[in-house]
Amino acid sequence: MSQTLDLAGIGMTSRRTRMRLVQRLREEGIRNEDVLSVMVETPRHIFLDEALAHRAYEDTALPIGYNQTISQPYIVARMTELILESSPHRVLELGTGSGYQASVLAQLVGEVYSVERIQPLLEKALSRFKRLKLHNVFARHADGGVGWPECAPYDAILMTAAPTEIPLELVCQLKEGGRMILPLGDASQSLTVVTRRGNSYEQKIIEPALFVPFLPGVVR
Repeated sequence: MSQTLDLAGIGMTSRRTRMRLVQRLREEGIRNEDVLSVMVETPRHIFLDEALAHRAYEDTALPIGYNQTISQPYIVARMTELILESSPHRVLELGTGSGYQASVLAQLVGEVYSVERIQPLLEKALSRFKRLKLHNVFARHADGGVGWPECAPYDAILMTAAPTEIPLELVCQLKEGGRMILPLGDASQSLTVVTRRGNSYEQKIIEPALFVPFLPGVVR
């Protein structure tokens, strides 16, 4: 199940700029055309404060406040591409942030459950989901390290901040064969795929990464 954005009232002036960005992503190795198509249609500028909106279609991470960032478009595309390899329906995202990654995912999978520890960021993200009429994103304010066990098991889990170790409590919220995509490490990080195999898991390193650290607790 996929969903199409309702862009009424948002304006299409940046569509050509988004197409240039997507062409760069294609040149950098993104191969999933469904992901690229969704990123053309998703207005990244609405996920940033007005002062930074003019930089929305640069392939770079940008600050969104509270020492957090909106991820680089390449890494959003790459993580989404990796998630889709297992054809998931129900996906858990840990770290809603601006809401951009969840909005991309929501157009490609059936349900997105997203957890954010910083309440003001979550409130802004919820308003963006509503603006885009994304009705298959369910979000809550909580400690991401706990996940969202009430709605488990998930076909896939995506983490948008880097833990130093694989969080086993979250692996347990995956279905058998489900996969977690996460940046893993401290000073040196790697984009990693973890696949649940019974009471154990398999781990595969994909490429270097650079994310904010995954932190416990909640901020109101």
